[in-house]
Amino acid sequence: MAKTKNFILRIDSEMMDAIEAWAADEFRSTNGQLQWIIAEALRKAKRMPKRRNANAQKNGTAAQPADGDNE
Repeated sequence: MAKTKNFILRIDSEMMDAIEAWAADEFRSTNGQLQWIIAEALRKAKRMPKRRNANAQKNGTAAQPADGDNE
């Protein structure tokens, strides 16, 4: 499992209400919804770091694309 970092996020109450409602609609926690939103934004901007599968990490081989693309 990846390490996590804690930080404080200041967000206005209207935006937080919208995120909480969206999270409930998706059966996610508010934290999980925020992580998903951020991951989607990073993926769409092509800034999401590539994940390496467990075998590649052990063997020191090249990283595998996280989204299944073979670029």
